[in-house]
Amino acid sequence: MVASHGALRPQRALRQRAVHPYLPRRNSRLRSLVFVQSPLRPQAGTAPGEPSRDLRPLLHLLDLVRPYRLRFWLACLALFGSTGLGLVYPQVARHAVDISTTAQSAAHLNDLTAMLVAVFALQAALIWIRHYLMSWLGMRVVADLRTQAFGKLLTLPPTWFHQRHTGEILSRLSSDVTVVEGLVGTELSLAVRHGVTLLGGVTLLLVENWRLTLVMLAVVPPLAIFVVRFGRKVRGMARAIQDRIAAAGTRAQEALAAIQTVQSFVREADEAANYAARIGEGVIAQRELIVWRSSFMALFTFAVSLSITVVVWVGGRAVLQGELTAGDLAAFLLYTAMVASSVAALASLGGALQRAAGATDRVFEILAERPAIADPPEPIPLPAGRGEVVFDGVSFTYPTRPDRPVIQGVGLRVPAGQWVALVGSSGAGKSTLAALLQRFFDVDGGRVSLDGADVRHLRLGELRRSIAIVSQDPVLFSGTVAENIAYGRPGATQAEIETAARDAHAHGFITSFGDGYQTLVGERGVQLSGGQRQRIAIARALLADPRVLVLDEATSSLDAESEAQVQQALARLMQGRTALIIAHRLSTVRSAHAIAVLDGGRLVELGDHDALMAQAGVYKRLVEHQLFAASGSSAG
Repeated sequence: MVASHGALRPQRALRQRAVHPYLPRRNSRLRSLVFVQSPLRPQAGTAPGEPSRDLRPLLHLLDLVRPYRLRFWLACLALFGSTGLGLVYPQVARHAVDISTTAQSAAHLNDLTAMLVAVFALQAALIWIRHYLMSWLGMRVVADLRTQAFGKLLTLPPTWFHQRHTGEILSRLSSDVTVVEGLVGTELSLAVRHGVTLLGGVTLLLVENWRLTLVMLAVVPPLAIFVVRFGRKVRGMARAIQDRIAAAGTRAQEALAAIQTVQSFVREADEAANYAARIGEGVIAQRELIVWRSSFMALFTFAVSLSITVVVWVGGRAVLQGELTAGDLAAFLLYTAMVASSVAALASLGGALQRAAGATDRVFEILAERPAIADPPEPIPLPAGRGEVVFDGVSFTYPTRPDRPVIQGVGLRVPAGQWVALVGSSGAGKSTLAALLQRFFDVDGGRVSLDGADVRHLRLGELRRSIAIVSQDPVLFSGTVAENIAYGRPGATQAEIETAARDAHAHGFITSFGDGYQTLVGERGVQLSGGQRQRIAIARALLADPRVLVLDEATSSLDAESEAQVQQALARLMQGRTALIIAHRLSTVRSAHAIAVLDGGRLVELGDHDALMAQAGVYKRLVEHQLFAASGSSAG
C-alpha cells in the first residue's frame, strides 16, 4: 500500500521520505527536502523596447540585404547611372538654347536633340533595372523578415505572449512589415536618387555660377530647421497611429475569436461600436498628421518657388547685362528645378522614412527578444529510460507575480510506467508542475529530472519530444485530419497515421467522413465534436510515442458517452508509459497508482484513494465538497 501523510503532519512525511516510492530519493547534491521551501528567485518580465528617436533602426535592414548584395549593388549602379544621366541634359539644353539664339546651324541642333533622346532612352532603361531590382529586394527582404520574426516568436516562452495581445503581434508581422517593404522596394531608392541629384545639382550650380547658387541656397538653413522639427513631430505621430491600428486589430481579433460568446450575449453592436471608436481614434490621429503634412508641403513649396523666382530675376538681369548667355540661365534654371524637386521629394520622403523607422523598430523588437528558456550551453543527451519523473524540492514563482509563490518545496517521484494523479483546488499548482516538467519555465529552487537528468541540462527539443500532453481543450490546426495526427511525428506514413487512429478509437468516425483522413477540421477543429477532437489528440500523442504523458483534465468537459470512448483511447495510450494526470473526475483519479494532493503550492498528501479517504484530510474534503465529479458527470 502507498503510504500517505496529512497536511498537518509535515514532519511525519519527512521521516517517511526515504522509503516512500513516490517521494524523491536523497541526492547529495540537493539540500532542499520535501516541504522545505527553497529561496525564490523572481524573474523579470519582458516588455517592448522604447523606439529610437532617429533613423538608426533602418541600419538593421542592411543585415537582411547582405545575402542579396550582388543584386543590391547592381541596383545601386543603375541608380547612380540614371541619376547621373539626369544631370547631363541641362548641359545639352544649354547648347540647344545658345544655338537657337545665335542662329547657328540647324544640323547642330538636330544632333543635340538626338543626343537628348539617346540620354533619355538609356536613363529609362537604367530606371527599369533599378526599379525591378529594388522591388525584388523589397519583396525578398520582407519575406525573410517575416520568416525570421515568426521563427523568433516560436522560440519565446508562453509568458511573453501572456503579456501581449495577439492582434498587436500580428500587426507587427503584417502592417509594420508592409511599411518596411515599401521602404526597401521604393522609398529608399528614391531617397538615394534625390539625394544624389541634390548633391550633384548643387555642385554643378556652384560651377555654373556661385553667386546665383548662394542666392538660391539662402532659403536652405531655415528650411532645414523646419524639416528636422517636422520629422520629429511626424515620427511620434506615425508611431501613435501604428499603435492605434494595432489596438483596433487586437480588439477585432479577440471579438472574432470569441464570436459565439459575442453573439450569445447579443454584444454585436457594442463590439462594432468599440471597434469603430478605435478606428475613429486612428482617423483623428491621421487627420492631424495630414494637416501637418499639408501645411509643411504648402510652406515648403512656397519657399522653394520664392527662391527660384529670385534666381530668375537676378539671372535675367545678368543676361541683359551680358554676364550670362540665355543657355547659361536655362541650364541654371533646370538645375535649380532639379534641386528644388529633390529637396521637396526628400522632405516628403522624410515622413515615410520616419514611419518606416518606427515600423522597423517594432519588428526588430521581436527579433531582439532573448528567450528566457533556451538550450543549455553544453547539453547532455537524454539518458535511456522509461520515463521516471522526479520533482525534488521544487519551488517556483511566476515572473509576473513575484509576491505569490505557486510551488513551494514540492517533492514527488513518479516511477517509470506509473500513473500519478495531481489533485487540488484551482490554483494549487497542478498545471504548473506539468509546465515545469516540459521546461516552459525554470524552477526557482530544487530540481526537475527525467530519467535522472535535470531537465535544464537537456536540449529542449529532445526533452519535449519525450513528453506528450492531452488537454481538456486540445488544439487542432486548420488542416486535414491526417495532418493533425501527423503533427505528433512529421514524416509519418499513412499506415502509421491510421494505426494511431485505430488505437485512439478514432478510425471509425474518421472513415465515416466523405473525405476520410483528408477531411478538413476547420480552425481549431471546429468541424469536430469535443470527443472527436480528443481522440485526434490522443492519436497524435500515440504517434509521437512519448516516454511521459500529461493528461490535463482530458475528459472533464465531455459527456458520459464521449468520456467512455476517450477513456478507452487513453487506456491504450497510457499502457507502459509514465503519466501525470490532472483531473476533476473521481473515476479518473481512482485509476491512478497514486494521488498527490496539492494545496497552496505544497504537496500535502500522497497515497491511493482509499488511504487518503481514511486519512480524512484535504483529499477527503475535496471529495465531500464535490470538487470532484462523480463518474460520468461533469466537474463542478
